[in-house]
Order: sequence, then C-alpha cells, then structure tokens
Amino acid sequence: MGMTRRGLLKTTLAASVVALRVRMAVGAEELKLPNDVPTEKFDFDSKGIQGWTTVDGQWVVEDMAGAPVGKKVLIQKATKNAFNVIVAPPGPYSDVDISVKFDPLSGKEDASGGIVFRFNDGKYYVVRANGLENNFQLYYYDRGRRQLASASVKAPPLGQWHLMRVVAVGDHIQAWLDGTSYLDHHDSRFKSGRVGLWTKADSITAFSDLTVRGVVGGG
Repeated sequence: MGMTRRGLLKTTLAASVVALRVRMAVGAEELKLPNDVPTEKFDFDSKGIQGWTTVDGQWVVEDMAGAPVGKKVLIQKATKNAFNVIVAPPGPYSDVDISVKFDPLSGKEDASGGIVFRFNDGKYYVVRANGLENNFQLYYYDRGRRQLASASVKAPPLGQWHLMRVVAVGDHIQAWLDGTSYLDHHDSRFKSGRVGLWTKADSITAFSDLTVRGVVGGG
C-alpha cells in the first residue's frame, strides 16, 4: 500500500526538522573551556584501567594492531547486557571537553560506541554512534534511557576507527562525529559527574586515545 498524502507530508516535515537541526548544530558557535583547564590523556599501555569503575560489561585492555595510540586499546566484550558502562577515576567535572577514538568491531543487534559524561549515582548523559544505524544521538539515563537529540549521519563503518567528541558547558551540550558538528542541545538535569565509555547490547567495540579537559566541581 502506498503512503498517503498526510503520511508523506509528516515524513517530509520530520526529515526537514532533522535537517534543520543538523544545519543549526553545524553553524553553532563552538563551546570552549578556559585555556587553563588541565588536559588528561588515558594511557591504556602503561596504566590499563586501574582505578576505573565497571558499571556493567566486560572491559579488557588488549594489544590491537593499528591502534591509534600505543599498542593497547580498551575493548568491551559483553554481548548480553542492555548497556555497558565503564567510568574513569578523575572528577567529578562540571564543564568538560571529551574526545575518544572508537572502532565498532562487531554486533548484529547493535554496533555502537559512546561517551558518558556527568555520571553520578548511576545517572548520566551519553552521546553515541552506531555502525548499524544512520544516526548520532544524545541521551540521558536515569533508571532508563531517554533520547534528547538526534542527527542523521552516515553510519560509521565497522572495523574502522572514528573520532567522537563532546563538550558540555553549563546546560549547553555539543557533539561531533569524525570532525563534523551534529548535535547542539540544552539540558540542565545533570550538573556534574565523572566521564566514561559506553556500548549497547552485543556491541564489541574498541576505544583508544581518550582525552578529557574538565573543570573539577560538584559531586
């Protein structure tokens, strides 16, 4: 059965709204932290994940040919959890600028990687990309995941490294995928917290070159 005129109109309007949001995000002035905010780089070669907190999942440090930095990467291998989260020890941070390289190695239900930020008492924001879907999305998690913003993108191919970045200043959140700004959103429910990494369902994903610039504060 063909689509009705009303259905076609709704689809066209929805696509136009998504395209407008992406154009607004691309054209938005980039959020910046003060120049004197310290930078922390996480070295999986020498320190592994000592001091990190595993919320859920099977997170292991392994050698990987072609790693963006050093020889070792952090890989999430669990395939039966709803979400897999690991949280780095520093923080809590209020304003923060985070980047990480991720490689969605495999997954039939999901092949995703994400950055967790403002993690506190099990609640957090997450920006994620999925190698099986043409979208880039921002969620919050509070005893359940709720979408805040979404942009249409080309699905990041499996077996390749991709760059994700998130900047949060006050209630303003921006996110980039492979160097392109896609998300620009305001939300004030979580003020501060720690930084972490995220996958969903049966995603087996590698992470490398995690870099955090953050203003320490809150709790």
